[in-house]
Amino acid sequence: MPSLADLQVAFTQALLQDDEAIASAICGDGLTPQARLAIYRHHMYTTLTDVLKTTYPVVCRLVDERFFAYAADCYIRQHPPAGPCLFEYGASFAHFLANFPPCRELVYLPDVARLEWALHAAWFAADAEPLDLECLRNLPPAELTDLRLGLIPSVSYVHSPWPIDHIWCVNQPDAEASATVSLDAHPADLEVYRSDDQVLFRGLETGTFAFRFALSECQTLEQAYEAAGAVDPAFDLTTALQALFAAGLVVDVHVTSSGKEIKKWR
Repeated sequence: MPSLADLQVAFTQALLQDDEAIASAICGDGLTPQARLAIYRHHMYTTLTDVLKTTYPVVCRLVDERFFAYAADCYIRQHPPAGPCLFEYGASFAHFLANFPPCRELVYLPDVARLEWALHAAWFAADAEPLDLECLRNLPPAELTDLRLGLIPSVSYVHSPWPIDHIWCVNQPDAEASATVSLDAHPADLEVYRSDDQVLFRGLETGTFAFRFALSECQTLEQAYEAAGAVDPAFDLTTALQALFAAGLVVDVHVTSSGKEIKKWR
């Protein structure tokens, strides 16, 4: 007799690969086992497709609902849910679209999906109390190079060579029907965050984007400053720090030495 684990694997294969070897273990109870599998399979794909459409409404509008359903079907078969929380499902959809041959001509589509996932993730991110710039006042200058600033859980950074912010805006329900976007308009350096009960994004200057993105990747203040200076020689660290704290983005400050944490404020 197969174990529960074996039955679970076989059931998953039946749903994702149309392998009905498990049919003999299913009680039809008025229907054939194959019919019961078909009902469950249809419900699963419908539910997960709806989850993806809710998370990626602009992507869906850009490609049409029928094509989106086809792409979603392929994605679900390759990337079934790994956990029970449906709001966590679809994180890799942008990567999937970037490698999905039918989308090859829509070069901006994966980045639009990345923006939509960032907005989605920001909505469900945990709350955190921001710190005031005063927490750095008594820090010795020698420790600044190893300083790391933890940012609020909802913030993330999305770069694209395409004007994905404009693409997103003209594909909102209240946008003018005649609105268009030139793909040569400008690249996008976007900061996505939640403020009160709203999820928002804003464009940043290249130096500010590089600085904040580096901090979000747990790089030190020195490394973040170097990253910003590489794209903007006029980048001013003092002004950048003041703006970062004024925006309420910093929730954690700690100093490391030789890889070991020696001070922390939260």
